[in-house]
Amino acid sequence: MGELPEGVNLPPIKAPEVLRSASVVLSRECEDGHEILLGHRVPELVSFPDYWAFPGGGICDEDRHSAKVLGGKLGVEGKYELACFALLREMVEEVGLSPDGKGNIIQVTPEVRELVCGDKAEWLRLVQDGSIKIEMFQSQMVTDRTTPPFSPRRFQNYFFHVPMGKSTVSPSFPPGRSEFDDFKWWRPDVLIEKWERNQIRIPPPIVTLIRDLANGISESGDLLKACDKLSSEPPSGDHRIEFAPGVEAFPLRTETIPPSTHTNCYIIGELGGECVVVDPSSKTLDSLEILKKKIDHVTSMGSAIIATVFTHRHPDHVGNLDMISDVYDAPVWASRETIQSLPPEYPFKILSEGDKIVLEGPTERSTWDVIETPGHCPGHICLVSESGIVSGDNCVVIGTILVPSSEGDMSSYIKGLKRLNEMSPTMLFPGHGPPCTNPRKLLGRYIRHRTSRHEKVLEAVASGIDSLGGIAEYAYLDTPDAHPILSLDQTLSHLKSLVSSGKVELRDGLYFLPN
Repeated sequence: MGELPEGVNLPPIKAPEVLRSASVVLSRECEDGHEILLGHRVPELVSFPDYWAFPGGGICDEDRHSAKVLGGKLGVEGKYELACFALLREMVEEVGLSPDGKGNIIQVTPEVRELVCGDKAEWLRLVQDGSIKIEMFQSQMVTDRTTPPFSPRRFQNYFFHVPMGKSTVSPSFPPGRSEFDDFKWWRPDVLIEKWERNQIRIPPPIVTLIRDLANGISESGDLLKACDKLSSEPPSGDHRIEFAPGVEAFPLRTETIPPSTHTNCYIIGELGGECVVVDPSSKTLDSLEILKKKIDHVTSMGSAIIATVFTHRHPDHVGNLDMISDVYDAPVWASRETIQSLPPEYPFKILSEGDKIVLEGPTERSTWDVIETPGHCPGHICLVSESGIVSGDNCVVIGTILVPSSEGDMSSYIKGLKRLNEMSPTMLFPGHGPPCTNPRKLLGRYIRHRTSRHEKVLEAVASGIDSLGGIAEYAYLDTPDAHPILSLDQTLSHLKSLVSSGKVELRDGLYFLPN
């Protein structure tokens, strides 16, 4: 069964345009090698809050104009030149640093910083009048990475290494608001070690880049040599999407509820050890090819796929098992309700509340606890570990979750949200869209919203409104643009829960408070 009630056909969502951006990997010499600069993103940000990231930003029209006027003056390969102009402007804005025209990086004056932060076009004017000097600017484009298709805004991001030698200049915050609240110099190996211990958060594109740098340093003994090797053939295209240790995500295109266009498939487990594949939703040749590519990669690294786990039975999460079995051979692990919806010829194991999935890795063992959250769908389960919770369709960062009146249970759904919230997870890995790095905030918002709607439905009945349509109209007064069929269906879900709990009675198709 699906989530949408009969008669609802939502229009397809147009894929977001992939924009271009540039980030700077500033490095400096230290006693035992080199360090790189990252900023800590403020918790209030929509995108990657509370993460450590490289300074940078999107390429804008002012950068394009600068490239037309100053083209050829940076000594950068032509296809990277525009991104490099954006990088230089972003360095002034975000960290207050710029070339000095002699091959060094210096702090800009507060006056220059304020002008550029106030108007991006000022950067070009300041270069032309000599206040900012770009001659002898040293940089290397070491890789470009594209954000995954579940992101609300997608960027092809060019990462430039800018060596600062033994310079002691420090970054500073811009006037007014900043997306960073801290800057810190890190050794790449220390960054990866802290990330693997779940002590810090790093966006997926940057995790793989820092690992490349750390591996390059391990091989050559020097960050500069590692960057030289990367810049000779900058890695591009697909990279592993790792939001936490032992959790790789890859979105597969599915027929799901907008604004989502994909369902997240997860491979959990340490590379080189035992892994399980969660919610492989492949039904088309294109998505099957993506799944095959991922499976081939992890098995080439010595991993063994021991099971396919489905969080629930909805068709945008369960793929074509005949097709999937041609890619890899593993039993299906899921709840009883989910197993009963699948073809009987596949080997299976029923997962229930309190079960554990223990995965042996080359360096450590990881344990994922199974919990039941059946509100969205009978038999819906989540997987819980130190890295976070694979939460299926309990909540999403972008969009909403439906509780189908045909099979969902609104009271159980709200109870499940509260249970997840009480666990204080570090992260949520949802079935659709980006991960949630502030689970308590997101879950709190969901709980307040659903509880308020539940109370509005009961309030409508208490006021004497007895028809489904009238109750829905009252309960959704604050959401006049809600889809009429969906608002009716969600209201019905609330009413069914209220009837089940004895707070409302259903008589002859109408709703009343108990006598």
